[in-house]
Amino acid sequence: MAGEFPLIQKESIRKKLTKVKKLIVTGATGGIGSEIARLASANDYKVGLIDTDEEKLTSLSKQINNSVPLLADVTSEESIKTALNNFSEIPDALVNCAGIVRYGSLLEQNPEDFTKVFEVNLLGCFIVSCAVVKLMVKNNSGTIVNVSSISGGKHPAIGTGAYAATKAGIVMLSEQMSLEWGKDGIRVNAISPGFINTGMSAPHYKDNQERKKRESMVPIGRLGKAEDIAKVALFLLSEDSSYIHGENILVDGGVMNTVLSNISRN
Repeated sequence: MAGEFPLIQKESIRKKLTKVKKLIVTGATGGIGSEIARLASANDYKVGLIDTDEEKLTSLSKQINNSVPLLADVTSEESIKTALNNFSEIPDALVNCAGIVRYGSLLEQNPEDFTKVFEVNLLGCFIVSCAVVKLMVKNNSGTIVNVSSISGGKHPAIGTGAYAATKAGIVMLSEQMSLEWGKDGIRVNAISPGFINTGMSAPHYKDNQERKKRESMVPIGRLGKAEDIAKVALFLLSEDSSYIHGENILVDGGVMNTVLSNISRN
């Protein structure tokens, strides 16, 4: 029909008129963090990559279109402020994915190990979120996703030191953020991944026997992948989840529902 643009030209114009959203990802070089960054970039986000490993950060940024490497320590308020200044734009979204673990029983933990895990996992989530929200309020909008774990979001795992406590703290912190920041147009949710074959968990699955054992515990019959978490994160950042606020979403293949399945009914 006369006056009509070809479909491909319409699509090109639509993309040009669409506002590019800005996302900050902490722990960006980790298995889950890097997958979230890749998927966000593929969905037209400009992505700020925050991590402390300069070599990995530089390499990752070269792989991801429209990304900015931001060398920073989530436990340092000044470091994060500098990183956000270098990003030079107000973020529309934040994913707090930075996390560490110090394995060993509680009696084997020393205060330094416990404190370090607390600082990165929980204090870091607080520091980065507050710094970003102070920018987001200028636009009266924003979305935050905090990555917790089934080890803290639901049940602790033995031999993981402070990890479970910090991840449980992230769930409660996310709820508090949602209550305090919702009035500013900022949505906050958490994700609790299950048995994910990437990042810190990957070494557990190198042993074939251990891998099969864990797979057999998952009702859906497989280990999770980084992209399973990334897809949920992008959903929570999108308008499709605009009425989900203050929730902790389990992404575990159903493993947290299996307790009673181990009890005989005979």
